[in-house]
Amino acid sequence: MTFQIKSLDTIRETAREFINNMGERTVFAFYGSMGAGKTTFVKAVCEELGVKDVVNSPTFAIINEYEVEGKAPIFHFDFYRINKPEEAFDFGYEDYFYSGSICFIEWPEKIESLLPENCVKVTIEEQADGSRKIEVE
Repeated sequence: MTFQIKSLDTIRETAREFINNMGERTVFAFYGSMGAGKTTFVKAVCEELGVKDVVNSPTFAIINEYEVEGKAPIFHFDFYRINKPEEAFDFGYEDYFYSGSICFIEWPEKIESLLPENCVKVTIEEQADGSRKIEVE
């Protein structure tokens, strides 16, 4: 499935399309180069899901938890600073990934061997015109 973000003005519309196609899946791995728009898109999706907290990259915290009124929390991971998959054991990644809560994972290639089998691969690529192409597998 492919989505397009033509500009920041249309990101919320694309986020709603993405949400409408999430189904029962809960773990989403976001691939893309630095500056591709992973955090910006996750932020738009979280806001459309009802997160009232400030959504930003958990680069230094590694994980952010966002509350959604009347629903399970959403977990947002950034593994950019992880040097080896074993570091993810230190904070109990499996408790999050297998909790049934929505998990958005940036830089999943750093922990690929630990991703659940049913993890959804989401690739974001910047296009020559500045738009973003989102591929969901």
